[in-house]
Amino acid sequence: MRRSATVLGGAAVVLAGTVVAVPAAASTSVPSATALPAKVSWKKCGTDDNPTLQCGSVKVPLDYAKPKGRQITLALSRVPHTAEKYQGPLLVNPGGPGGSGLTLAAFVASSLPKAVASQYDVIGFDPRGVGESKPALDCKPGYFNPVRPASVPRTPAIEKANLERAKSFAAACGRKYASVLPYINTINAVKDMDSIRKSLGAKKINYFGYSYGTYLGQVYAKLFPTHVRRLVLDSIVNPDGVWYDANISQDYAFDARHKALMAWIAKYDSTYKLGTDPARIEAKWYAMQAELAKHPVGGKVGAAELEDTFIPGGYYNGYWPGLATAFAAYVNDKNAAPLVEAYENLAAIDASGDNGYSVYTAVQCRDASWPRDWKQWQKDNWAVYEKAPFMAWSNAWYNAPCAFWPTKTLKPVNVANSKLPPVLLFQATDDAATPYQGGVTVHRLLKHSSLVVEQGGGNHGITLSGNACLDKYLAKYLTDGTVPRGHGTADATCKKLPDPKPAAAQPATASALTGTATPATPVTGDDLHALLGFRG
Repeated sequence: MRRSATVLGGAAVVLAGTVVAVPAAASTSVPSATALPAKVSWKKCGTDDNPTLQCGSVKVPLDYAKPKGRQITLALSRVPHTAEKYQGPLLVNPGGPGGSGLTLAAFVASSLPKAVASQYDVIGFDPRGVGESKPALDCKPGYFNPVRPASVPRTPAIEKANLERAKSFAAACGRKYASVLPYINTINAVKDMDSIRKSLGAKKINYFGYSYGTYLGQVYAKLFPTHVRRLVLDSIVNPDGVWYDANISQDYAFDARHKALMAWIAKYDSTYKLGTDPARIEAKWYAMQAELAKHPVGGKVGAAELEDTFIPGGYYNGYWPGLATAFAAYVNDKNAAPLVEAYENLAAIDASGDNGYSVYTAVQCRDASWPRDWKQWQKDNWAVYEKAPFMAWSNAWYNAPCAFWPTKTLKPVNVANSKLPPVLLFQATDDAATPYQGGVTVHRLLKHSSLVVEQGGGNHGITLSGNACLDKYLAKYLTDGTVPRGHGTADATCKKLPDPKPAAAQPATASALTGTATPATPVTGDDLHALLGFRG
């Protein structure tokens, strides 16, 4: 699972089935009772766009085995309920690992029907290590500064350069955060969620998670099943693959989405003039990549940065017009300016991105075991590359620090659960960041769950993004707990939204990629994906 830098501070790789990480000597039982965290003191932090937003924080143990030991701070946000009927806190999370959830609270509160949102305190939070929480990790500032080595290790020199980068990042994390890294993992993030519940004075929580946030939900439900009131999971991590196998599965799905983009461009040859044969258009894309490997443009976009720029198109097809425009300008007019602009808006890594990636690696490398023999990575990723080249090696290097991570890994536990109230799952059939099988697997593992499928949809994060059919099921569930019950794999099916039209083509500015944009009315996929980001 990965996330983009610009918002990290949102699937991918997001990623990510039946496993979660727990300490080797631990069980899935809830820890013995400790002192209750202090009640949150909320302060106004609203803006013109989100006037009712409040901010707060809660202190939690770094190590839950030592509740009176070192404390860390979690940053929280809240849009308080206004209706007479109150259904409790609704915690929201955008994914990652490494995604900040503070702004997501305002988005969810303003995007749900007012009659529904007004019944909840919508709570955003920055998980441990993330964003405004303290300490916030930043293992190696500038790690993604351009121009990086090409990802495909066609020569020993390229492979060596990428390996040294990965080793240096892992070593930097170990030096800088030796006392913290062992405690940055999904299990502790879930325990933090229960500390937040206690600090809110709630017996149970409602939870709504996207992408990696669905994995947090699965693990929370496993460790604290009696504390779950309602649970919504959108774009679902397959717990069977945490995390090495999940990233490889993702490679095939992203290659398919890249091919879907090529087919879309072929459909609109009159606009982009790149041809009508998707395979030939794809060949032009790889030729462009080869040229950029030799001659990066703007001092920013080489072969690796080109991959970073187009990966967001696998998460959200709303970026296709801008990406196609940049692609066509480079190939047809030898004009690299739109490509550089697309990179700056969709892929350039800032300080929040450095933070997000540091947490991403800390969680994924600690959660579960990774191959320590680089020969295994070589074998597996060359095999993927032969069939699905688009993201294979880019994804491998993104996760390669885990081969050299300085902490021990945790052991997995089955997340199967028969102790929950009805749970609502959402999954698109062609999602690349969390492939469809994840939704099917979790539907099977969570006994009382219902699965709503967006047939033919390829976006990652599908509720509150303009599909009224999906949002109807979400609103009904949050109103009174009703879920659809059907026969077969899916309990309900919705048609996907139409693909974008070239008429909407603009430079790939992705209006809200800073993570601070305000949801528009009506809600669109642009609004949601500005907050979810990529690679997580």
